Amino acid sequence: MTGSCLRHIAIIMDGNNRWAKQRNLAGISGHKEGVERIRDVMSACQELGVEVLTLFAFSSENWKRPAREVEALMSLFHLYLKKEARALKKKSVRLKVVGNRRNFSASLNRAIDSAESLTDQADAKTTLVIAADYGGRWDIADTAARLAAQVAAGELDADDIDEERFGRATCLGDLPPLDLLIRTGGEHRISNFILWQAAYAELYFTPVLWPDFNGDVLAGAANDFFSRQRRFGKTSEQCEPSSSFSTGSGSHA
Repeated sequence: MTGSCLRHIAIIMDGNNRWAKQRNLAGISGHKEGVERIRDVMSACQELGVEVLTLFAFSSENWKRPAREVEALMSLFHLYLKKEARALKKKSVRLKVVGNRRNFSASLNRAIDSAESLTDQADAKTTLVIAADYGGRWDIADTAARLAAQVAAGELDADDIDEERFGRATCLGDLPPLDLLIRTGGEHRISNFILWQAAYAELYFTPVLWPDFNGDVLAGAANDFFSRQRRFGKTSEQCEPSSSFSTGSGSHA
């Protein structure tokens, strides 16, 4: 089967509030527990040889949530950056934050810049991408606007804009193509997440709530990925077989 190399995994981390409600806890408790899973899943990705892990932390639509919840999420994000940056550096992980960021406070933007700078190491083995104040439609529109500005300034010929150039100009354009998109929590949609990049990604949906997600569930998703035939327009006869490993539960599309 083609496409057997699993270089880039993205995860929609859903189910934090439901996890908390099941335990009669405040919703933010689920998000706090979910933050702890990032460390575990990052380590599992490194064991699998995954080069990039992209996490959907806060969507552009999440600003519509209750103000107290939004404030708590911003504080949690700020705390994560301050606590984890040095640990990521020690593990040879480069941090990259993508999204609008215009609605973030000045202090949060400084924390993002500091964490990115600290972990920007030439010998980084893995990249952790956090998508915050991010939307797939925003990414596409923003990319189009920047390329249009270059054309208007005479820096770029409109005829030179093709899928490859457009893709390189998106938020994740400097990273390997997305191979596997996982959504936890049982929902079967991608909720405006990395729409351009997910065009040929394999999709995997699991009922496991994000705070309960672990390396075993990730390995199950990876095993499912390796069991599929990624044809990219070719016939099955043109595609080569690949091996699989481990087992897990979930559904795919």
